[in-house]
Amino acid sequence: MADTPRKRGSTIATDDVSRHFLATLAQWTGGLSPQAFGGAWLNVLARLATTPGRQAELARSALAKTLALAQFSGAALKGEAPQAAGTPYAQRFADPAWARFPFNLMAQSFLSASDWAREAVKNVPGADPAAENIVGFTVREGLELVAPDNYLPTNPQLIRQTVDENGRNLARGLKHLAEDIARTYKGLGPIGVENYEVGKQVAATPGKVILRNRLMELIQYSPQTDTVRAEPILIVPAWIMKYYILDLSPKNSLVNYLTGLGHTVFMVSWKNPTAEDRNVSMDDYLTLGVRAALDAVTTVVPKRKVHAVGYCIGGTLLSIAAAELAGQDDDRLASVTLFAAQTDFSEPGELSIFISPAQLAMLEAMMWKEGVLESRQMGGAFQLLRTYDLLWAPSIATYLKGERMGVNDLMAWNADGTRMAYRMHTDYLHQLYLNNDLAEGRYVANGEQLSLSDVTVPMFVVGTETDHVAPWRSVYKVGKLVRSGDYTFCLTSGGHNAGIISGPQHPKRRHRVHASKAGARLPSPDRYLEKVAPLPGSWWPTWAKWLEEHSSERKVAPPPMGAPKQGLQPLGAAPGEYVLAK
Repeated sequence: MADTPRKRGSTIATDDVSRHFLATLAQWTGGLSPQAFGGAWLNVLARLATTPGRQAELARSALAKTLALAQFSGAALKGEAPQAAGTPYAQRFADPAWARFPFNLMAQSFLSASDWAREAVKNVPGADPAAENIVGFTVREGLELVAPDNYLPTNPQLIRQTVDENGRNLARGLKHLAEDIARTYKGLGPIGVENYEVGKQVAATPGKVILRNRLMELIQYSPQTDTVRAEPILIVPAWIMKYYILDLSPKNSLVNYLTGLGHTVFMVSWKNPTAEDRNVSMDDYLTLGVRAALDAVTTVVPKRKVHAVGYCIGGTLLSIAAAELAGQDDDRLASVTLFAAQTDFSEPGELSIFISPAQLAMLEAMMWKEGVLESRQMGGAFQLLRTYDLLWAPSIATYLKGERMGVNDLMAWNADGTRMAYRMHTDYLHQLYLNNDLAEGRYVANGEQLSLSDVTVPMFVVGTETDHVAPWRSVYKVGKLVRSGDYTFCLTSGGHNAGIISGPQHPKRRHRVHASKAGARLPSPDRYLEKVAPLPGSWWPTWAKWLEEHSSERKVAPPPMGAPKQGLQPLGAAPGEYVLAK
């Protein structure tokens, strides 16, 4: 295969000198492009400098906030609480300790400054919206560096705890810090991950690997019931994650739940790529992944259609496969279910901060040099999107409060990262995120231009309310691209992972379900929220009922494990070999 990925436009550095330069620069910038971020700031500030009306508005706002802060200073001496209601920091300054002077004044000063800073870089006349988004992001992250609740001397809650415990919390925190540094140096995950061993506590649903190729293993799970639904289920997870997010501990295992309901379940387990896999392409993931798995499933369960399920990037790949199958008049799919999967990338949410020609050129250079994108680099990008939740708050709890947070099965899985192959990830980011080829009908797979409008099978699509990876409003757009006459969209509470992995019994979850015909009859996202009332509990039973309604009424005997006569000899017990590779 050629070393230069398929692309449109000229957004990739194509000479080795440029790539070496960008890869070296990335080591100093954490993979962030100075051109992308610097250019965004230049765009916004240049526009701001040429709009005296906007400057006057900001000057008036600054004066008003300064006068209000001066007025608050007098009340602060009497124990006035900071006015945090309606701001992103409301919960952080809700404790009564923040009503004491001088902490209330510090908090109010921060709130006033942060409000003005966010206002200053928003709605700048003539500024590029993408540039405003990047500048707004950097402002938000910069504000965390001066937030008073992030530091011991300026946080009354931490001071009170330290006094009450005579500093024992800090001693514990120092011990935790030393432990974490040592484990990081040794390449170990957070304390507690050892309690979730793959194949024992997680990824433990019984089954057999019936197919292995250079890109994936296919697991067939053992039946839990005497009879099963006639139509099998094939699950395509994302290769950005290990498959067992869908087979965590038994109470959180979607696989265990489905087999317990009498479904025959097959799961793709992707290989964790190494530098040797640098030229694996999106077409390879389609052919050696979805198509090879579907061929195997229909060999084990012949003359039956297949319920196909895709999660995250795996759902995007499944959508591509469904369009390819439809274009070839291949009717082996009984239905398509998508979990938090985008097909239209015109509104990728917070990830758009990292999607620009300059940023992707730097990322491509990093991957070109190493052959893969390491999981820590991908994890660092996601952490940047939620620094308070994923960095500041855990650090404060662990190292200043001295609280060692427990690790659950989902957290242990999250620490078990994967890599991304150079060519595939470059293709994926450029064709889908940057160019939006799939939604706009330009995507080419195996030499054929595809159209999602060819997809007419029943669909069940799940979005999650607080998803920062695949925003639900973006996920929702697939209903305008396909022509399914039997289309259901389900919006569940939670985020990209926790919203999907919600267990059949989950009192803290809610979900909205709306069945319709895809296309023009689909309500807008805002109308969807107004029209569809939330239901209490997990969405899993709702989907299980949908699967039942879209399956044959008559149950059958479980199929054999594999198909030895057709070359699908069981190769070993689940979870297989690929999931164990680091």
